[in-house]
Amino acid sequence: MLNKKSVKDIEVGSKRVLVRCDFNVPLDRETKSKITSDKRIVESLKTIEYLVNAGAKVILCSHIGKTGQNISLKPVAVRLEELLGKKILFLDDCIGENVKNAVNNMSPGDIVLLENLRMHEEEEQNDDAFAKELASLADVFVNDAFGTAHRAHASTYGVTKYLPAVCGFLIEKELLALDKGINEPVRPLLAIIGGAKVSSKISVLTNLLDKVDTMMIGGAMVYTFQKALGNNVGKSLVEDDKIDTALEIMKKAEEKGVKFLMPIDNVVANEISENSNYQNARIGEIPEDMAGVDIGEETIKMFTEEILRAGTVVWNGPVGVFEIPAFEKGTKAIAFALAESDAVTIIGGGDSAAAIEKFGLEDKMTHVSTGGGASLEFMEGKDLPGIVALEDK
Repeated sequence: MLNKKSVKDIEVGSKRVLVRCDFNVPLDRETKSKITSDKRIVESLKTIEYLVNAGAKVILCSHIGKTGQNISLKPVAVRLEELLGKKILFLDDCIGENVKNAVNNMSPGDIVLLENLRMHEEEEQNDDAFAKELASLADVFVNDAFGTAHRAHASTYGVTKYLPAVCGFLIEKELLALDKGINEPVRPLLAIIGGAKVSSKISVLTNLLDKVDTMMIGGAMVYTFQKALGNNVGKSLVEDDKIDTALEIMKKAEEKGVKFLMPIDNVVANEISENSNYQNARIGEIPEDMAGVDIGEETIKMFTEEILRAGTVVWNGPVGVFEIPAFEKGTKAIAFALAESDAVTIIGGGDSAAAIEKFGLEDKMTHVSTGGGASLEFMEGKDLPGIVALEDK
């Protein structure tokens, strides 16, 4: 996936360039009009500014929210104008005569932003007619939406049938960082894998066991592994149908000589809420009426020491319910250990990136991915449709 043409490899002057961005930014719950984090918009600026300076006619498109929610990208247009210091023409649809007319009236260096692609259900269906109509707006397609690169949608995959297609600077940066971190790491390579369910991480665990020196497990999925070992887990989340899978993963780690670390103590609570009763408990000694919600003090010490020994750390998934302040200590400690370490630190998007942002440590990391699902599938060794469809160098 690294041998793809980028926007630098093609001529864009005076051409109409359709740019698929990832402007799926979080908005305030009440009005859905105020952006609460503009990180994804900021990450798109390098590609947009390059195209503007090259004299392209820049047609930006993105989704926001889910199909059927009909959330507008208007707040993104406002923020883009502020960041670029340049007028953005915001259109009230992404296809149709009005859109075509506006695009036909563009001058070199102009920018238009199309309305939310997911206001049309054909976008997620990768509908050919919809993709063709989108493509008809432009001479060239640039995909810079890493967050949707693992989806074969009309605007990420379908349009590549009708236009020369290359990647933008953000996708180029993501691919280089993830590939180098996983396939050409400074050793020792440590993977920290957290999250709630083993089922969602089987592929990434299995793939990374062929590459890492140490695997560190956190989050609720720990309790499936612990139950597999015969330990009492109270009422912690367990996937009983993945017990055998957990045993196979631990066996593979042993066969590969991978150091496989799990918590030795945890914070347990009677319920997952801010008002719960919670305490520390060693692994195997969780009370029957309590569930694990974070790693404990001894584990924090053990995990921190391991992080500080690493040459490269790849982190995907929090190690506790960090959204609740009482249960954020483990995830926060991991984040600060990464910030203090001399290792190359790769944060695999999603909740891990949200945690890094919450604790104000983005600038301390080597790379924070903008795509949770895409980075996870990259770590699993899967091809990403939105990348595969781009032209080779």
